Amino acid sequence: MGSKNKLKRFRENDTFSNVVQPSREEAVDDGLRLKGNWNKAFFKNNNPIVLELGCGKGEYTVNLAKMYPNKNFLGVDIKGARFWRGAKTALEEGLDNVGFLRTQIELIDGLFDENEVDEIWITFPDPQIKFKRTKHRLTNEDFLNKYKKILKQQGLMHLKTDSEFMHGYTLGLLHGLRLPIDFAHHDVYGIGDEAPPEVTSIQTFYESQYLEVGKKITYIRFRFSS
Repeated sequence: MGSKNKLKRFRENDTFSNVVQPSREEAVDDGLRLKGNWNKAFFKNNNPIVLELGCGKGEYTVNLAKMYPNKNFLGVDIKGARFWRGAKTALEEGLDNVGFLRTQIELIDGLFDENEVDEIWITFPDPQIKFKRTKHRLTNEDFLNKYKKILKQQGLMHLKTDSEFMHGYTLGLLHGLRLPIDFAHHDVYGIGDEAPPEVTSIQTFYESQYLEVGKKITYIRFRFSS
C-alpha cells in the first residue's frame, strides 16, 4: 500500500464514529474515558463485549458482528490503515455493534476495566517462532495475564490459527497452567458439524487461500476458570 493511500485511510479513520485511537499515555495512565464505560458510552447498550486482537482488515470482527447482532465487537490492531476497510464496511452496512480500537495489544489491560470483556478472539497471529521473539507471542503467559484481568470470570478465549506451532505451544502452556480447555482441534475444518459454526462459517481472505492449498486450520477455546 502506498504512503498516500495510508495517509488517506488515517484521515478517514479520524472521521469514523466507530474508530477509537487512544494515545499511549491514555492507555498507560488509565486516562481513556471509555475504560469501564464501553457499553454505556460507545455501544450504548449492555450487550456482551467481544474483542478480536490483531484484527487486520477486520473481516472476522465484521462477520462475527453480523452473526451475533446481540453482542458488541471490537477489532483491535495497531495498523489503522488495515482495519480501515472493516470500519468503513461496518459503517456502510449500518452495523452499530462493531467498533475498532487502534492500539498495541500489550496495552490492552489499560483500556478496559476488570471484568469488562466477555470474549477474546485471536485470529491468525504471527507465531513468533524464533526464541528471542517469544515475548511478542500473543498467547504467552504475560499476555494471558492481561486478558484474564479484563475478562469476566467465565469469559471465553478463542485461538484460530494456521500455525501448528502456535497451536501446540498454546495447548502446552494451557495444560501447564491447568486452565480449562473447552475445545481443541488441529484440523477444525476436518471434523464437519462438530466444529463451532463461528469458526468454520467465517473465513478471512488469507484463510481461504490456506484452505485452497490444503493447509489445516487449528482452533482452541479455553477459559481462565472452570
